[in-house]
Amino acid sequence: MKDTLNNLKFVWKYGKKYKKLFLRYIITSLLSIVISIVTPILSAKIIVYLTNSEFLQLCLIALVIFFVEISRNFVRLIAGNSYQKFFRNTLIELQTSLSREILKLKNKTLDANGTGVFVQRVTNDSSRVSESILFFCDIISECLTNLGIFVAILLISYQAFIFTILSVLVLFFIDKKRVKTCSELDKASRKCQEKTTGFIGETIRGARDVKMLNAEDNFMKKMKELILNVNQSKYEYFNTRRKFNFISGSTRDTIDLFLIVLLVFLIKHEGLSIAYALVVHNYMSRVKGFSVSIENMMNYAQDLNLSAQRIRAIMDGDEFEKESFGTKHLKKVNGNIEFKDVTFSYGSNEVLKNINFKVNANETVAFVGKSGVGKSTIFSLVCKMYDEYNGDILIDGNDIKTLDKDSIRGNITIISQDPYIYNLSIKDNLKLVKKNLTNDEMVKACKMACLDKFIEGLPDKYDTVVGEGGVTLSGGQKQRLAIARAFVQKTEIILFDEATSALDNETQREIAKAINNLQKEYTILIIAHRLSTIKNADRILFIEDGKVSMEGSHKYLLKNCKAYKELYEAEIEK
Repeated sequence: MKDTLNNLKFVWKYGKKYKKLFLRYIITSLLSIVISIVTPILSAKIIVYLTNSEFLQLCLIALVIFFVEISRNFVRLIAGNSYQKFFRNTLIELQTSLSREILKLKNKTLDANGTGVFVQRVTNDSSRVSESILFFCDIISECLTNLGIFVAILLISYQAFIFTILSVLVLFFIDKKRVKTCSELDKASRKCQEKTTGFIGETIRGARDVKMLNAEDNFMKKMKELILNVNQSKYEYFNTRRKFNFISGSTRDTIDLFLIVLLVFLIKHEGLSIAYALVVHNYMSRVKGFSVSIENMMNYAQDLNLSAQRIRAIMDGDEFEKESFGTKHLKKVNGNIEFKDVTFSYGSNEVLKNINFKVNANETVAFVGKSGVGKSTIFSLVCKMYDEYNGDILIDGNDIKTLDKDSIRGNITIISQDPYIYNLSIKDNLKLVKKNLTNDEMVKACKMACLDKFIEGLPDKYDTVVGEGGVTLSGGQKQRLAIARAFVQKTEIILFDEATSALDNETQREIAKAINNLQKEYTILIIAHRLSTIKNADRILFIEDGKVSMEGSHKYLLKNCKAYKELYEAEIEK
C-alpha cells in the first residue's frame, strides 16, 4: 500500500498542473455516486405503487427517475470529458519528461540495453501510470457508492447486511491470493516483451542488410523464438488469471443461491416485503461488483507499481546510469582543446594510453592512423560522451568535468561516418539544430554541403520527407545533409569523423573546399581515411598504439613518418 501511495504521488507531479480538470472530475463523480445510491430506492417505490395500484404516484416517481437518470447521463458526460483531458495532459507531461531523462543516460548504458527496454517504458508503462490517479478515484467513488449501499441494506435487514459483509470478505481473499500469484508472471511477461520489441525494431530498421546478407531465415528463427517466449509468458499469466476467475465466478454463483434462500426466509419469517427484498437483491448484485472493483484495484495497484518502478528506474533510480556535468558555464568558447595523459578503455580493451596533444583555437588538425587506434574515441571524449577516463581533457583551459552541458555540446558539432537522419523533411532535419532557421541560411548551408542541386531536383524540394534513418537517401547524400546540419549550427568547434567517406571524389573535393573556407574561423578536427583530403590541415597527428607517435604537416609526415607514408602510398595505388 505504501508503494502504491508513493507512486500515486509520483504521478501527481505530472498531473497537478491540470488540477482544475481533476477537481471537475471529482465533483461530477460524487454527484454520480449520490444518484447511484438513490435510484434503486426510487425503483423500489415503483414496485410498491404498482402493487397497490397507485397509478398517479407511479407516474410521478417514474418522472422523477427519468430526470434523475438524465442528470446522471449529463454528469457522466462531463466526468468522462474531464477524465480524458486530464489523462491526455498528464501522459504528455510524463512521456516528455521520461524521453528527456533517457537522453541523459550514459552512452555505455544505452549501448548495453536494447531500444525495446526504453520504447516499452515510454509508450506502455507511461500510459498505465498516467491513468492511475483517475482509476483510483473511480475505485474510491465505487467504494463510497457501496458504502452507501451497505448502509441501505443494514436499514432494510441486518441479516442481509451480515450476509453481504461475509460474501465480500470471501471474494476479497480469493482476489488477494490471485494478485499475489499473478504478479511475478506479469513481471516476467513484460521483460520478454521488451526483448521482443527491441529485436523486431532492429530487424525492421536493418531490413535492407538482412536481405543483402540473405539471412532472412536466421532472423526469422530468432524472431520466432522471441515471439514464442513472449506469448508463452502471456499465456501462463492469463491462464492463471482464468483459473482464479473460475474460482471467484463459482463463488459468486454460490452466493447468489444462498442469497435467494436467505431472502425467502426473511419474507416468510421476518416480514420483509417483496419490494424491499428486490431492492436487497438489486443492491447485492452491485456489492458483488464492489468485490470486482476491489479486485481491479489490487490488479491495478500491482500494475501501477510495476510500471512506475520501471519508469522511475530511468527517472530517479540507480539501474540506468546518467550523464553528469559540472556547473561552470562558458559564455564564450574560443576553441582550444587539450588532452593531458588521457587513458581510456572499452571494458578491458585499452584504446588510449596516456595520450597528449593540444589544438589551438581556429586551427585545423587531422587525426590519422590505422583502424581501431582510437581516433573516433578522441572525438567522443571531447564531446563528453564517455567520462570514465584517466587524465585531463580541457576546453579553453577548463576541465570538461567542471563544465555544464551547454558549454561543451553547445559549442561542438560532430559529423560522423554514419550520421542518423530523422524521418522528417530535409527542412525539419536542419531545423532540429536551429529552430529559427531562415530559408536563406538553409539554402546557403546546403550549397556549402553540395546538396542544393540534389534537393532542387526533388518533387517537394526542402519539404521532402527522407524516411527513417534517411532510408531514401544514399550514403553520400546522408553525409552531405549531416554536413549541412553542421554548417547551420556553426559551433566554435567542428569535428569531422570520416564525414566524407561515402562521397565520390568530385563531391569530396567540393566539400573539402567548403571545409577550407571555414579554416581560421573555427577549430576543426578531422578524421579522414583519404589522406589526400587533409593535405591542407595545419597539423596532422599520427595516432599509433593509443598515442600520438608523430605530428606535423602532410609533407613533413611523408618525409619523416614511415607508417604515414605507407598509408598514403597504399591510397594512391587504389
